[in-house]
Amino acid sequence: MSTRHPIISVTGSSGAGTSTVKHTFDQIFRREGVKAVSIEGDAFHRYNRADMKAELERRYAEGDHTFSHFSYEANELGELERVFREYGETGHGRTRHYVHDDAEAEKYGVPPGEFTEWAEFEKDSDLLFYEGLHGAVKDEAAGINVADHADLKIGVVPVINLEWIQKIHRDKAHRGYTTEAVTDVILRRMHAYVHCITPQFTQTDINFQRVPVVDTSNPFIARWIPTADESLVVIRFKNPRGIDFSYLTSMIHDSWMSRANSIVIPGGKLDLAMQLIFTPMIERLVSESKRA
Repeated sequence: MSTRHPIISVTGSSGAGTSTVKHTFDQIFRREGVKAVSIEGDAFHRYNRADMKAELERRYAEGDHTFSHFSYEANELGELERVFREYGETGHGRTRHYVHDDAEAEKYGVPPGEFTEWAEFEKDSDLLFYEGLHGAVKDEAAGINVADHADLKIGVVPVINLEWIQKIHRDKAHRGYTTEAVTDVILRRMHAYVHCITPQFTQTDINFQRVPVVDTSNPFIARWIPTADESLVVIRFKNPRGIDFSYLTSMIHDSWMSRANSIVIPGGKLDLAMQLIFTPMIERLVSESKRA
C-alpha cells in the first residue's frame, strides 16, 4: 500500500463482470479529472495462445486436468507483484497487452493470441487501476502477495450459475466457442477457481455479488442472461466503519441492509451505487497522495 501512489485492484473470474466495473471507474476518473494508468490481468499471462495450448496438452498427457489461466503457474504473478510494488514506491511501472481478436490485432499491430511489447507507464499518473483474475492474491505457500500492495481491493463475484451463464454467452458470441467447449473450460478451471480465485474475496475491501431472481438452475441451457432488472446485488464491506449506510439506502431506491456490513440493491442501480461508494474513496486516495 502507498499513500503517495495509490493502487485500485478489481478482481473477478472470467465472466464475472469486471469490465462493467472498470467502465464505471473510467467514468469517475474522467468526471473527477483523475489520471489513471490501467493494466489488465491478461497482460500477465505466462503463455501466448499457441504456447498455452501446447502447455495444456502436455499437462493433460501427464494427467493434470486442472491447469488453466486461473492457475498461479499460468501467470507471471511475481511480475504483477513487482509492478504493484514499483508503482507504489515510485509511480512507475510497465505493462503490455494480450491481443484477443482481429479488432485488437488491428489496433495494436500484433496477431491475435500474442502479446505486445512491454511499455512503460505514462508519467505523472494519479493512481494505478488493475482489472483481472489475480489482483488480490495472497498465498504464503506460493510466495505471492499482490494483495498487500493495493490500497482499494474490489471483488466482483456473481453467484456461480450466473457467472457461468455470462461466460457461456460471451464466449459463444464473441469467441465462436460452442457450449460444450465452454463447459469443458469451466470444468478444467474448477480446481483453480476454488484454490486460486475464491480465496481472494476474503482479501477484498468491497465485494459485489449479483444474484438473479429468475431460475438459473441449469446454466448450460439458459437462453438469456438475466437482466439487471432481474437481479439483486449484495455489496459487502470488509470494514464498515465510515460507510454511511443510511445515506446509501436513502439515495438508492428499494435498497436495504441485510447485515451490519452489507447492503442489497436492485440490479439496475449498480452503476449508481458504485458512483456513490467509489467517488469519495477515489477523491480521498488522490487527495492524500497529493499531500504526501
